[in-house]
Amino acid sequence: QVLTAAHHAPSVGFMQPWNFLVIKGQTIKEEILAAFQKANAEAALLFPSEKQALYHSLKLEGITAAPINLCITCDRERGGPVVLGRTHNRDTDLYSTVCAVQNLWLAARAEGLGVGWVSICNAADLSRILNLPDHVVPVAHLCLGWVKELHASPELEARGWRKRLDLAGLVFQDQWGKSASNELKVSINNRDPG
Repeated sequence: QVLTAAHHAPSVGFMQPWNFLVIKGQTIKEEILAAFQKANAEAALLFPSEKQALYHSLKLEGITAAPINLCITCDRERGGPVVLGRTHNRDTDLYSTVCAVQNLWLAARAEGLGVGWVSICNAADLSRILNLPDHVVPVAHLCLGWVKELHASPELEARGWRKRLDLAGLVFQDQWGKSASNELKVSINNRDPG
């Protein structure tokens, strides 16, 4: 069901650039875990010292614990050299693939499945481990499985990493930086749960 939902995502030029690599093998998972650990050690050093302890306490992957890993890729050549709607922005294939990720995530949540996005990994390492062709890029490496509970709010917010931004501060009208009309602000404030 979740793969069907992902496959029914919108895509520019209906190019459907995605593929879904279902990963169950422990050996492959362990290779991906090693790639994550290397990238995670590099990433940890980029944060200020006051964030280090919190960073190291966060659960940032479930690669070997999750029964299924799923790598959603983008075939950058699907549809040929000219794709309707992609003539002036080549990256719309990547954006379309992210729509598939979002559809999958929403469908999984509706089924009570937990999903984690392992974004701390070098794409070249994933491509090598998964034997991806040169024109296919990994967009999302996900861990899927049944969880004890689904959090009511994002875990990073609950753990104090960052707060949700105020929606009203992110909405402009007509041009960048131009404040939204009072009518639009009232509408946003009345609907945004904060």
